[in-house]
Amino acid sequence: MKKIPYSKQFIDQSDIDAVVDVLRSPNLTQGPKIDSFEQSIVDYTGAKYAVAVSSCTAGLHMSCIALNVGKNNNLVTSPITFVSSANSAIYCGADVILSDIDVNTGCMNIEDLENTLDEFENIKAVMPVHYSGSTVDMVSLKKLCSGKKISIIEDCAHALGSSYASGEKVGSCKYSDVAVFSFHPVKSITSGEGGVITTNNEQVYRKLLRLRSHGINKTDDEFVNNKNAFTGDMKNNWYYEMSELGYHYRLTDIQSALGHSQMKKLEIFMKKRHQLVEKYDMAFKNEKKIALLRNNSKLSSNHLYVIKINFSDLKLSRAYFQKKLSDKGIFTQVHYIPLHLHPYLSKKLLNTSNCSESIKFYDQAISIPLYYDLSFQEQEFVIENIKELVS
Repeated sequence: MKKIPYSKQFIDQSDIDAVVDVLRSPNLTQGPKIDSFEQSIVDYTGAKYAVAVSSCTAGLHMSCIALNVGKNNNLVTSPITFVSSANSAIYCGADVILSDIDVNTGCMNIEDLENTLDEFENIKAVMPVHYSGSTVDMVSLKKLCSGKKISIIEDCAHALGSSYASGEKVGSCKYSDVAVFSFHPVKSITSGEGGVITTNNEQVYRKLLRLRSHGINKTDDEFVNNKNAFTGDMKNNWYYEMSELGYHYRLTDIQSALGHSQMKKLEIFMKKRHQLVEKYDMAFKNEKKIALLRNNSKLSSNHLYVIKINFSDLKLSRAYFQKKLSDKGIFTQVHYIPLHLHPYLSKKLLNTSNCSESIKFYDQAISIPLYYDLSFQEQEFVIENIKELVS
């Protein structure tokens, strides 16, 4: 029986060749492929700067530090996201406030966010999550935050390839201070593990470069201890300075080569995902027991295809539903367990009583197979089995 996962990477010979070329080169890490990969992200998103890192989590953490999120202040994010969105601020000693979602999109509800910003003090940053590749209303969000001098960190883990309603690519940072992407194998492209931060702020960019490599930047930062940096008028080529506390969050040239190769196929990946989404939409639009998210698939990266089912009305559990599909080789997932339902985070997060829409969403949501090389025949098999179960 062939297995149909909810998502997976697509690797072709050009990706393999790109990685092998690096393996045969002198630089497995801290070499030229990182610059090439970063430049491809800049070219695609339209941002001024890109900093490749070891994971999206690392990128979110570094972004919080670069924007001075720390002790005695708060960061606001969505309950429907992976734990790293909250963890990145907690790593910095900040408190995390939840602001509820629009149950029809899975994205942060702007009206709820406005109430949250009015209710709480010392909010340093907001982290909107572009759920499934659909964008939060960033124009409204930016207006809310600008008036309160609040930084914006876009969690774009799902959204490489997405565009805003205004036409710019997600990652352009038109409406934010930084945007952070993921290159995990189930995302739009992959570098194995990895992530990237984009920004238009040169000062933030330089700080990010230091933070990803132990607080050291070997490019053109000015030295503090010139007497150690120079012998007479000659610069000591071995010399470097750790100017602040940083981390080992670098991406290797091996991973960067894979990511750069994958970027060349991104538009092809997006086109196929859009075709699959259109087919799902047509198949399920008249199914009364299945609700679809209200998202503009033409602007979305279509990272996930989420259906909502009122399982209690069907008199069957989601676990049973998932098991019956897996018995046929069809594997699904749930995105996500609301942050405040995790044992550790339940003791850490604020405003958890105002997340009723997130709980409703979680109780009904299930992500079904969607990835580049899912065949239309396999998709038909998925559709038929889901329809049979709900009927």
